[in-house]
Amino acid sequence: MKVFKQLILGVVLTATSATSFATVFYSKTEAMELAFGTGATIESLSLFPDDTQTAKIQQIAKVNLESGLFTFYVGKNQDKILGYAAIETSTVRTKPETLMIVLSPEGELSKVVTLAFHEPAEYQPPDSWFEKLYKRPLTEMDFNKGVDGISGATLSTRTGLTSIRKVMAIYQEMIKNNKGTD
Repeated sequence: MKVFKQLILGVVLTATSATSFATVFYSKTEAMELAFGTGATIESLSLFPDDTQTAKIQQIAKVNLESGLFTFYVGKNQDKILGYAAIETSTVRTKPETLMIVLSPEGELSKVVTLAFHEPAEYQPPDSWFEKLYKRPLTEMDFNKGVDGISGATLSTRTGLTSIRKVMAIYQEMIKNNKGTD
């Protein structure tokens, strides 16, 4: 009977520990408030890059695009653009992380918020790591150009940096380059 109880306890602990890594920090509504403040008007901007734009984005972001649709959220206050936010979900090791990447109206990285992280917490890059990337140009968003990794969170930092580069490249190619043509 003692062995049976230990077996049941082991199964319960294994089952609960497998799901204990999953952490959702903010809802989409809360995320938009973090990005643009309370009272901002949020508009959705759906972008569909053509083949030429896709090739350019992949080249400058150094990543293959998995989708032909990208959504930016545009924060506005009385028709003045406060910035752009994109919500990116990527697999770190075997489980996803979801980041909200916020760009200034000029396309500079101004905020990164972890919305959900399903890997063990010790693999999650701290906010201070993301803050070191703020205002850094896209061309310098690279481990070979001064971005420091984090021991023990190597895959998480690589995944986060890839998401940031992708969002900045999409902004550069599809929003910034088209502002004068609207």
